[in-house]
Amino acid sequence: MLASRALVRGLQSGFWRRVSTSSAAWAAHTHDVDVADCSVPQYNNRLDTPLPDVPFVRNLSAEQKKLKEKEKGSWTQLTKEEKLALYRLTHELSYAEMRQGSKEWMTVLGGVFIFLGFTGLLVWWQRIKLIKFQEECQNKMLRINSLHFENKVVFREKVVTFREKKV
Repeated sequence: MLASRALVRGLQSGFWRRVSTSSAAWAAHTHDVDVADCSVPQYNNRLDTPLPDVPFVRNLSAEQKKLKEKEKGSWTQLTKEEKLALYRLTHELSYAEMRQGSKEWMTVLGGVFIFLGFTGLLVWWQRIKLIKFQEECQNKMLRINSLHFENKVVFREKVVTFREKKV
């Protein structure tokens, strides 16, 4: 008896040791995960901080570098499209675009209405089932009561007597 218990415990602990240190368990922790370094300034579109700490585009292409060199000169020589491209290098969205509302409220409200409709259907169905169940229970109770109380049944405040069967 003690030997079998010791064997079972040994197998369980050995099994647990193999499972907990298996290559599959270690492999789950070795994949590369992009972790944001919060100690470095980050770009974010927020209404309370319309001027971000870092520009939106950090790695400039050759064309964008030429545009940045042209920016150092006179701004009157820049076209409207170039000024807009320079603005988009530092900001993803303008302040007006950040303030523009989204249609997300429609999705949320639609979800709420679907939930309420489903709940209403469920409550309605349960009431119908409950009424049918109560009628079935009343019929069963009437049958039981008629057997036990001298063939007299109180049904909705009326005394109903049943005819006795002649044997």
